[in-house]
Amino acid sequence: MNLTKYLVLGFLVCIIGYLCATFQGCVKKSSSETIQIGEIDPLSGKLAKHGLEIHEGIVLAVEEINAAGGIQGREIKLIARDDQSLPEVAFANAQELIQREKVVALTGGYVDTLVGTISEAARKNKTPYVASASLQEELTKTNNPYFFRVSKLSGFVNPIVGFLTHEIKPSRIGILYASTPGSTEFAKKVRALLKVNGIAVPFLEKFKPGISDFSPLIFKMSNYDLDFIISGGFLPDHILFIRQVKENNYRLKGYLGPWGIAYQSFISQMKEDAELLFSTCAWNPGITLPGTEKKSREFVEHFRKRFNKIPNTTNMHGYTSALVILDALKRIDLNNKDLRENLRKAIASTDLVLPMEHVIFDDNGDPIDYNHVIIQIQKGRVVPVYPPERATGKPIYPMVDSKL
Repeated sequence: MNLTKYLVLGFLVCIIGYLCATFQGCVKKSSSETIQIGEIDPLSGKLAKHGLEIHEGIVLAVEEINAAGGIQGREIKLIARDDQSLPEVAFANAQELIQREKVVALTGGYVDTLVGTISEAARKNKTPYVASASLQEELTKTNNPYFFRVSKLSGFVNPIVGFLTHEIKPSRIGILYASTPGSTEFAKKVRALLKVNGIAVPFLEKFKPGISDFSPLIFKMSNYDLDFIISGGFLPDHILFIRQVKENNYRLKGYLGPWGIAYQSFISQMKEDAELLFSTCAWNPGITLPGTEKKSREFVEHFRKRFNKIPNTTNMHGYTSALVILDALKRIDLNNKDLRENLRKAIASTDLVLPMEHVIFDDNGDPIDYNHVIIQIQKGRVVPVYPPERATGKPIYPMVDSKL
């Protein structure tokens, strides 16, 4: 009886040991088969429109890589968080994703008040962060080796100044700008470079994003005989300003807004009031980095199939930032215990040709080859007009004889 008892107990111990080993193996296999990437974007609040557009681009990049078998046989899991357009929420999101969810990297981000707080959390936790939309120059001058971005301020400023200096050649320009870090830097940079090129900027005024009435500023502008107006505002600001310009019978000769105009949604909403407005664009279905036409068409096709709409430049910014991380993951040992640090080094050495840009980072994490083209809305279409090598049409100026 004792022998039988010991045999039964021994058998049970073996079975239990086998089951435990199998369970542990499954757990290890499950955790090793997934690589987690964190995304933080304003999916609600005042910046939700563009935050959601960035999110769509990131989602598509992750879904494409998983459909192709993942990375080294492992599935990429995207964990998205909504910062509600609030910096303090963005920082808390970053801490939670890094410390609790154990993501290997962060991406997303729209406007520098949000991006800046995420980049600080990334630095403190030694986790790479590739921002989708960021301009403030100060952010890449803080000795943060974990912060990278696929956009930069000079990518807007230099084409705009070149266009005005060589094509439009106005004598007097007015600049409006939203009281955000990126827009403020933009206005000051543009003004300084225009002055160097002999163009006066007698009118420089800031406003709060979401302002409800531009009439006082429009009245003030009427005293300066301006040849051209630049506005560092966002989509709602452009819509209100252009409509109130018309209501106040202000003879607008030329208008350029780098953010929010080069979108089909803006054109559809403004209709004839959008005609002859200028803007900038890093990418759209008809504007792509030379040599990337095939990749661009594939992106448009996949995006339209996935989201049932045509992608825009903000979608592409999200897509690009995600692809930078995914490309870097392909080039490292995913079993290395210093995964985040190795990933940071791989991102820093990125050399990736994509429709929006040839992604190479400088020592500060800024993209070296990020340049917008100047576009003008002509007959409801986005037409590239500068620089000459990428232009498909001629700029129409002044616009005082248009329906606007």
